[in-house]
Amino acid sequence: MRNTLILGLALVGGCFAADRELSQPEIDNIMRKFAAKESEFAKARENYTYRQTYRIMTLDAGGATDGKHEMVSDIIFTGDGKRTERVVRAPVSTLERIQITAEDEQDLRSVQPFVLTTADIDLYYVRYLGKELLDEIGCYVFAVKPKKMEPGKRYYTGIVYVDDKDLQIVKTYGRATGVLKKNTDQQFPKFETYREQIDGKYWFPTYTVANDTLRFSNDAVPIRMTVKYEDYKQFKSDITIKFEDTEQKPETKQPKKP
Repeated sequence: MRNTLILGLALVGGCFAADRELSQPEIDNIMRKFAAKESEFAKARENYTYRQTYRIMTLDAGGATDGKHEMVSDIIFTGDGKRTERVVRAPVSTLERIQITAEDEQDLRSVQPFVLTTADIDLYYVRYLGKELLDEIGCYVFAVKPKKMEPGKRYYTGIVYVDDKDLQIVKTYGRATGVLKKNTDQQFPKFETYREQIDGKYWFPTYTVANDTLRFSNDAVPIRMTVKYEDYKQFKSDITIKFEDTEQKPETKQPKKP
C-alpha cells in the first residue's frame, strides 16, 4: 500500500515440538510430496466457486477506525465455463492515510492464499525448521523466501505449516514482497492465512488476518485487514483429484483462527 500524505517480515521464532531429527533425504521427500499435493489443491480450487470478503481499516492513535475499504465479490463461472469475479458490494472507500495499489491487488489474489506447487518450489529457498503441534494438528514447519525476484511479480516470504498426514499447507505466516519502482514508498503487512478442509480432502484458504503498523517515511499507520473465503462449492463434478500415497476420508478439521 502507498501512503497518501503508501500494505514488509521478521520470521517468527518459536519452540518446535521435540521430535526425531529428519535426514535431508526425508526432508526432500516431504517437500516433493507436499509440493505435489499443493499442485493438486491449486487445480481443484480452480473448479470451485466461493465468496471473498476483503476489508482493510486504518486506525487512529486510540485504536478507533478512521478509514475503511471493503469489497465483497463472488468467484463464479460464466455460462460458457469461464472463471470470473463478480463484485457484490463495494461501498465508497473512506481510506485517507493509505492507498490500495496494484501490488496489494496482486497480493490479495495470489500471495495471501499462498500455494507452493511443484512448478513454483524451485523459485524459493525452503528450509525445514522442525515439527510443531498447531491446534492438535501435527505440522512440518518450513521457512520460505524467494531466491530472486523479477519486476512485476509478487512473492511470499515467511513460514508455512504443512499437515504431517495430508501434506498440504494449513497455515502461512509472513508477508508479500517483490521488486518495487524506485522512489516508491510502499509497505506490506505481516499476515496469517488459515486453511480448512473442504469436502474432506482439500485444504482451502478460508481466513486471512493482518494486524500491523505500516511504517512509511513520513507516517506510521496501524491497520487491520481481513479476507474471508466462504461458501465453497464445486462447479465441475467430473473433476477427480487423486493424492498419491493417501486414502482420503470424509473428515473435516481445521486450525483455530485467532
